[in-house]
Amino acid sequence: MPLTVLPATAFIDPFGHNRAAIEGIFRTVTHQILDYLTSAGSQVPLPQVESSLYQAIPEQPGEMAALLEPLQAIMAQSMNPAHPGYMGHMDPLPTTASLLGDWVAAALNNNMLSVEMSPALSRLEPLLMAEIAQLFGLGEKAGGLLVNGGTLANLQALTVARNVKLNCLQKGLAGQPAPVLFASEMAHTSVQKAAMLLGLGLDGVVLVPTNANAQMQPDALEALIQKSLQAGQHPFAVVATAGTTVTGNIDPLPEIHRIARDYNLWFHVDAAYGGAIAFSLTHRHRLQGIERADSVTFNPQKWLYVAKTCASVLFRDMALLHSHFRIAAPYMKAESQWTNLGEISVQGTRHTDVLKLWLSLQHLGKAGYAALIDASYDLAQIMVEHIRQRPNLVLASEPDMNLVCFRSCPENLSPEQWDAWNAHLQQVLLRETKVFLSLPVFRQQRWLKAVLLNPFTTAEQIAALFSQIDDQISG
Repeated sequence: MPLTVLPATAFIDPFGHNRAAIEGIFRTVTHQILDYLTSAGSQVPLPQVESSLYQAIPEQPGEMAALLEPLQAIMAQSMNPAHPGYMGHMDPLPTTASLLGDWVAAALNNNMLSVEMSPALSRLEPLLMAEIAQLFGLGEKAGGLLVNGGTLANLQALTVARNVKLNCLQKGLAGQPAPVLFASEMAHTSVQKAAMLLGLGLDGVVLVPTNANAQMQPDALEALIQKSLQAGQHPFAVVATAGTTVTGNIDPLPEIHRIARDYNLWFHVDAAYGGAIAFSLTHRHRLQGIERADSVTFNPQKWLYVAKTCASVLFRDMALLHSHFRIAAPYMKAESQWTNLGEISVQGTRHTDVLKLWLSLQHLGKAGYAALIDASYDLAQIMVEHIRQRPNLVLASEPDMNLVCFRSCPENLSPEQWDAWNAHLQQVLLRETKVFLSLPVFRQQRWLKAVLLNPFTTAEQIAALFSQIDDQISG
């Protein structure tokens, strides 16, 4: 079939022959995006999907203009994290620089597998990751990689931990005592997924009890390690969490590190969310102990407001990726000073996420991010004060970050009715105040969760939220 069947705008002609037509399309879509984002606050944070937008793959090519209307419908029915009332999850509105970075990355379509396939960007990523590792105090040998989400970051870190501590890169786990790792009962489910993929099974993750503030109990951790050793198992790693998904709490990192060191365990910190605190001079002390980690998961796509996806895994000693993980790609040219990143990553082909991260950091700087994080803490404190002023509301834990988890416990209802009441309250708040709070399960109960990320959320908006809660309880 001759290529004349293709639309004239199927590709951007590298000699510019269809520039005018492409420019018109870009201009239209740019206006659509700006119209959507600049009116996001007038919409709802979580719209209803009215009907399926799916259309079957056509037999013949179509005109680009016909695609622009479905694009607008998709935007109108999508999650709207730009709305100041979107508080339900760790999903921020994206920085302007990260939008531009993703656009340019898509245009370049480089492959972060190798230096040859991304000559400028494969040099940029390790330099930026090394600087970020220094923010966590991981030392001169530290560095990291960008990966497609925190789940892959945890998987990569625990794979290296397994290979280093169990010396199983070549021969695997055959004939070894049952390997186990330890994580808080509030740890992210990706830790269990990693254990499943690493051949440990779900039972290979020993869940450690937490205290009233959802933080790992060091004494319980040590007792479980000793019990594991007595059972003939082989402990090799402990995962601490800096920012649990439901309550936003931070495990006692110094104490957990001490225990990991005493038992020769790999110390991994899942700071996918809370790692951003390192940018705040006011609050970075909350991460004390992270500087002793062997590896860290950190997701700029959360509290650094970088467009998805943008996640990273950092290592205290990058040489371990070469000695205990690297698989050389013989079909790729080797560079003397720069590593083909696909050889040391759990992924081969990767999207160019470093560009939007680097641009965002250049645009906002350390001071800009510190201001954003400090403002988030201030809003969280305002919300906590509102909760404490109301005897019918209770906190799930004392917040360590800008995440507040609470529930309503009306006296006129029995405790058995409180879960249904909070689910009802969630929907009322979404409908009446345009505030979306999520409804996670925490210790077998339903709670309302607010993540105070959006820089356009105001104290007045939070006050209106609690005024509506008061009306519902009194009514």
